[in-house]
Amino acid sequence: MNVAVLGASNKPDRYSYKAVLMLKEKGHTPFPVHPSLKLVEGIPVHASLPAIRESIDTITVYLSPANQKNIEDDILHSTARRVIFNPGAENPELAERLRGAGKETLEACTLVLLSTGRF
Repeated sequence: MNVAVLGASNKPDRYSYKAVLMLKEKGHTPFPVHPSLKLVEGIPVHASLPAIRESIDTITVYLSPANQKNIEDDILHSTARRVIFNPGAENPELAERLRGAGKETLEACTLVLLSTGRF
């Protein structure tokens, strides 16, 4: 499964960093997204969601709602069938728009979903 990680970090104490590593460990293909990073543990980082050339199945969001404003349309028009809002990233208005476009939305922790086999 191809998974975009919005708000990826190269700091090992950040949950978005841990998510990139755990996604890879569990057999998924992570696509870290951050406008100014180049690599996360050797994995190329994309400057934006539209910069990803492969089809994305799931987007996991680690950005606050304020930091989602400029990329809401990118999320809405992506190929992702599911968007996960991690704790602190919950955005009811965007989630409603996504559901209206036929996308599944979850308010959940990606790390917990992966570690419990419910991803």
